[in-house]
Amino acid sequence: MMRKLAERPEDVPAVFAERFNSGDAQAVAEVYEGGAVFVAEPGAALTGEELHAANARFMDLGVPITVRPRHVYAAGDLALLIVDWVIDGTGRDGRPVRVEGTATDVARRGRDGYWRYAVDNPFGVRAEAERRANR
Repeated sequence: MMRKLAERPEDVPAVFAERFNSGDAQAVAEVYEGGAVFVAEPGAALTGEELHAANARFMDLGVPITVRPRHVYAAGDLALLIVDWVIDGTGRDGRPVRVEGTATDVARRGRDGYWRYAVDNPFGVRAEAERRANR
C-alpha cells in the first residue's frame, strides 16, 4: 500500500519518490497542490496538465528515482527543500539512463494538514548556471 501524503515537509520527497516509482501518474499528481509550478528549464514554468505531462516523461523512462533531502527549511506553512535526486538504471529499451539534479523546491501545508509541492524545480540553480555558461 502506498504511503499517504506527507505530514512533515521533510517527507515530501520520499512520498514523491514512492509514488513516482509506483508508476501511478495520478498518485504523483496528488503530491502537488492545485496551482503548483514545475520548472522544466529556466524560464519555463509548467502548470496543470503540462506539469503532469513533464512528470510522465520522466516516469516513462521506466527507471526508479532515488531522492536524498539535503536541507529542509520550514517557516510556518511553507518549506524550502534542497533535494539531491537521481534516475539511474536501465530503461525499457535496454539502454542505460541517468538523469540527476539538485532540486530547489517549495512545499506548502494544505488546509488538510498535508504537505505538497507548490514549486518543483528539479534542476535547481544548476540548469541556470549551465544556461549562462553556454551563451
